[in-house]
Amino acid sequence: MTDPKPLHFSPDPGVGFTAERRADGGMNLIFSDITSDTLGHWQKFAEEHLLGSDRLVRNLYDLRKVDHLSERAVQMAVAMNSDPSTRNIRLAVVVAGEEVKAAIQKVSDLTPAGGARMGIFSDLDAAEEWLNRPMES
Repeated sequence: MTDPKPLHFSPDPGVGFTAERRADGGMNLIFSDITSDTLGHWQKFAEEHLLGSDRLVRNLYDLRKVDHLSERAVQMAVAMNSDPSTRNIRLAVVVAGEEVKAAIQKVSDLTPAGGARMGIFSDLDAAEEWLNRPMES
């Protein structure tokens, strides 16, 4: 196995997410809020990790602590997921409520074909099970 790509993430108490490298080479991002500052940091972080993306990865976004996603957040996620590099990503998004689930479904619906393969879950174990399936299924 090749060495995982560096994560280049430093925790910042003013930003509402943390990131860690998954054992399979992907990333776990855990969000506590979706403020304007959080969105800006997330966008920069995500763009950096899409540069040179050349292998299949599994990412998990844990949004269970988030109650609301603004239209700006939805549009930013659609723009990021429209990047051709996202074709190499299987993305599980874990949510706690129907409002955030509907917003994530909107991201999925508005993303052109070829973006990240996305699954929306309310259970972390189900998300992990889906992520751990062979990439072609």
